[in-house]
Amino acid sequence: MPPPPSSRRELLRIGGSSLLGLSLTESLGARALSTPLSGGPGWGRAKSVILIFLQGGPSHLDLWDPKDDVPDSVRSPFKTISSKVSGMEVTELLPRLAQVTDRLTFIRSMSYAPIGLFNHTAAHYQMLTGYTADKVSPSGQLDPPSPKDFPNLGSNIAKLKPPETAMLPFVMLPRPLQESNIIGKAGYAGFLGREYDPYTLYPSGDDFNETKMDRIHAAALSLRPELSVQRLGRRAKLRDMVSAGDPHLRTAVQRMSLDEYFDAALNLIVSGRAKDAFDLSQEPDALRDRYGRTTFGQSCLMARRFIEAGTRFVQVNWTKHANSDRHSWDVHTDLENRMRDDAAPRFDPALASLIEDMDERGLLEDNLVVAVGEFGRSPKKGLSTSGNNNDPGGRDHWPYCFTAVMAGAGIKRGHVHGESDSTGSAPLRDPVHPTDLLATIYHALGIDPHTMVLNHLLQPRELVPGQPVTDLFTR
Repeated sequence: MPPPPSSRRELLRIGGSSLLGLSLTESLGARALSTPLSGGPGWGRAKSVILIFLQGGPSHLDLWDPKDDVPDSVRSPFKTISSKVSGMEVTELLPRLAQVTDRLTFIRSMSYAPIGLFNHTAAHYQMLTGYTADKVSPSGQLDPPSPKDFPNLGSNIAKLKPPETAMLPFVMLPRPLQESNIIGKAGYAGFLGREYDPYTLYPSGDDFNETKMDRIHAAALSLRPELSVQRLGRRAKLRDMVSAGDPHLRTAVQRMSLDEYFDAALNLIVSGRAKDAFDLSQEPDALRDRYGRTTFGQSCLMARRFIEAGTRFVQVNWTKHANSDRHSWDVHTDLENRMRDDAAPRFDPALASLIEDMDERGLLEDNLVVAVGEFGRSPKKGLSTSGNNNDPGGRDHWPYCFTAVMAGAGIKRGHVHGESDSTGSAPLRDPVHPTDLLATIYHALGIDPHTMVLNHLLQPRELVPGQPVTDLFTR
């Protein structure tokens, strides 16, 4: 029998570094259940994924699916402007993004049935796991994270396709998913086990403190000052000697492939790749200014640094949670001022610069970028769909129709997939369910979305019950 967890932790612990505990070594050595090969357009084109998750639910009508010939009760207060590509018009809130539409696909037909999914927590769960949360009521779901939850897609990716180099497999920043006092739902590995949880970068400070990312450091990925690389190597050799002299320990090490995983964890620290990815000071000031000296802008820049270093999946959460004020996308009230003065000036330069920067570096060829929220906003202003109070210009939650943006890894450039109706209320053609979007991401990474993993009861569950939208890819 394998040694108990405490023994395994002692076996792998080096100099008190928690990073060399069992959870990291297992995550670096993850192995999946066998999965059938797939194929078709876009299959395996992506090495890594950056998911820009716009928690709070941005208004598609006020950003990238504007409607001009509509009643005043629907029309955006923001003017429609042209972009690099005819048919990909956006509102005046996105002047920078308008200049990179020739590298993007807009999916203007995202849609799902809203039964039990009218609050943010339940919708986060649907969008990020592909499943409906337990205990859903007509108004939604407000249960905290549970080890029985379905995994965030990044956790599945960390398990099924760990990095090829010594690098953190799944990183989430700069703040957790949140609605009211429910924090982190759909942001963890759930029944896969904590070893597949994301490495979280949540710097302390108020949501309006835009210098938080400058305070991030990678102390956890550094050796203690008194522990040199040479000394670490000697301890590793001592471990080998002890293992060789104890047949039971040697058998356990071989059975668990601990040598392989231990070496990967050791390389993560010694190589310095992860530590370097944290260091935004290595970037030119002009580039940092281009992204925007905001928490969101610098998070997008750091996401690019992580995938360059070999991280497989980075999730950048919007920097203000739902049910809050100012630059939150949850615009039940004061929509015009909040979107114009707070949200858009943070969002537009950051996403546009990420796309430009990655394209200039050749990273869009084989890395995927996805930007999406958990739903859109109601076409009719002042309408209550979720039980919240809305002022006459506010928009409520609307999962029936919204927009996702994709770029890179063979995704068509300058393309619109699907179409919303005249008021942005429902798809006219080619609807895309959140499960289909997740299936497309898995497909792009060369992971069959119908691969089975075992839940907490050792029951097989497919990654996601959706189908890849291969029409999004060039052939």
